[in-house]
Amino acid sequence: MVIVAAVDRSDRASVAIEEAEALAEAFDDTVHVVHALTRSEFLDLGITSAQAEEPLDMGQVRSAAAEMAEDAVSDLSVPYETVGLVGKPSDEVVKYAEEQDASYVTVSPRKRSRTGKVLFGSVAQSILLNASCPVVTSTVQEE
Repeated sequence: MVIVAAVDRSDRASVAIEEAEALAEAFDDTVHVVHALTRSEFLDLGITSAQAEEPLDMGQVRSAAAEMAEDAVSDLSVPYETVGLVGKPSDEVVKYAEEQDASYVTVSPRKRSRTGKVLFGSVAQSILLNASCPVVTSTVQEE
């Protein structure tokens, strides 16, 4: 089985990875560090070959997302791989975890006010509500 660490491009990503690493050490599992990009985020990053007006290759999008996942990793002591996903992050992470028969998913949600949660939703909250395996959440401690 695997531990899925769902990361974004924030400082919180390292917290999700640390939790996944601890679980992987305890249960002798592999960590899959996943990052999901929407097509519009990919375009916003300017990673396409827009000058040549070529159609967007989903393989390129997945590769870019995997590179972003790799950027979040530093000195893991357990076997890991990075995975790029394309689509709505919460849906893609839940789907990937199910496909991999993950034993856990780790996420590090951002702190929001109650109003912010209602108005904007949360990727972490959606993963918590929809994942078929346990989800471990951790938050970055503010100093």
